[in-house]
Amino acid sequence: MTFGQVLLVAVVAVPALGALAAAVVPGDRAGRVVGTVAAALTLLATLPLVGGDHGWFGYGPRPAVQPWHQLDLQWVPGLDLRFHLGVDGISWPLVVLTALLTLLCCAYTLWRVPPGGGSGRALVALLLVVEVGILGTFLALDLVLFFLFFEVVLLPMYAVIAGWGGADRRRAARKFALYTLFGSVLLLVGVYLVVAAAGTADLVALTGGAGLSRGTQLAAFTLLALAFAVKSPLWPLHSWLPDAHTQAPTVGSVILAGVLLKMGTYGLIRVAVGVAPEGARWAAPVLGVLAVAAILIGGLVCLAQDDLKRLIAYSSVGHMGFVLLGVATLTATGIQAALIGNIAHGVITALLFFLAGAVKDRAHTGSLAELSGLRETAPRLAGLLGFAAVASLGLPGLAGFWGEAFAVVAAVQRGGPLWLTLAVLAALGGALTAAYFLRLLRRVTHGRPSPAVAGLAPGLAKAELTAWAPLVLLALAVGLAPALVLSYASGPVEALLGVVP
Repeated sequence: MTFGQVLLVAVVAVPALGALAAAVVPGDRAGRVVGTVAAALTLLATLPLVGGDHGWFGYGPRPAVQPWHQLDLQWVPGLDLRFHLGVDGISWPLVVLTALLTLLCCAYTLWRVPPGGGSGRALVALLLVVEVGILGTFLALDLVLFFLFFEVVLLPMYAVIAGWGGADRRRAARKFALYTLFGSVLLLVGVYLVVAAAGTADLVALTGGAGLSRGTQLAAFTLLALAFAVKSPLWPLHSWLPDAHTQAPTVGSVILAGVLLKMGTYGLIRVAVGVAPEGARWAAPVLGVLAVAAILIGGLVCLAQDDLKRLIAYSSVGHMGFVLLGVATLTATGIQAALIGNIAHGVITALLFFLAGAVKDRAHTGSLAELSGLRETAPRLAGLLGFAAVASLGLPGLAGFWGEAFAVVAAVQRGGPLWLTLAVLAALGGALTAAYFLRLLRRVTHGRPSPAVAGLAPGLAKAELTAWAPLVLLALAVGLAPALVLSYASGPVEALLGVVP
């Protein structure tokens, strides 16, 4: 095995072994330490995966997927299923983001374990199992293997919400599970349709349509897009998201918003568009309309929210709308906007949920009406909240700007009355994003300190600074140097679009 193949195995195996070790090692804190070490080793294993033999200059028109590193082994010979993993410029930034956020969440539990019915080491073990599923989804180059990794996430995330969440956690966890199961059924049917028609589950061979008829591609894209829309989630299949985010513990919300939602948008690009490009071209106008509807409806709903975590949760609907709009244009600019929008949303929204959890833990409330005057009593926390809010609303120079701005640019480049109208409406949605985040800051940080805020200590714990600092730095780095993401993805995106009719 090459060094890259060893790393691919390690990226999936280390968190799996870490979850097992965290669950069985004697002592709750020891289990959390072991899990955190496993998460750190996983992050270290993801970093050298960049580049490989091809780099981003090695892409040609065919094949459309050329991994930097790949491992292709027989798995179930009788069914011609293979254990096929690989990484390229589309998946690698998401792999690193997943490993980073999991490490920050595991390390956060060393300082504070959310109240609930389980131990801290059980929570860390579940987070590592979720990491295995997410990383496997981003690395899988076999469609059946992709489906299996996609499903690994469901039960452990359900347990995280139901075990350590808020007062209404069980209902939120059931809603999350039911919606996700609905998406899983659609994904399973779509996978079966593609594999049965093409005679292979290899995503490298399938990308570009693999000789699938137009009717098969239209049906497959519809099934796959609906399945990924549930996971993302995209309007109008988003209603599980606010409850899950509001009730989940802080670390659960960070993983859920930071990377779990990206499984849907990544699948839409890698699988739905790649495997059924004719279906993608056929459905592009519908996707564009739904994307702009999500942006506008998400913004209007956020303007009416009075709960901090719920507002941040609904903001994800609008941000994922910009990602979908970029994908729907089927242009290089649009796909690149979607990819950097994914990374920016993961970094910034993870920071927002960390901060919202800190505010709620201190003030014992998430109501905006009860949180005024935060800058007077806890200026450091208020300052970080202000930074995360302006990053999320798309201030130039911070990570959130690029995905939103260039999704609109891509719609303009696509041209025609429909796409120009969608570009204008999406830009209006960006103004709504600014409006509800500025309203959030006015309600929470300005004015006289409310009774819930008046007694807060001004300082921040070292564990909090350790968890939040990498996200602040990444929001700045990606905002000032978007090539950190875009340079790796430019080649794969051009190769992918080369097979879209």
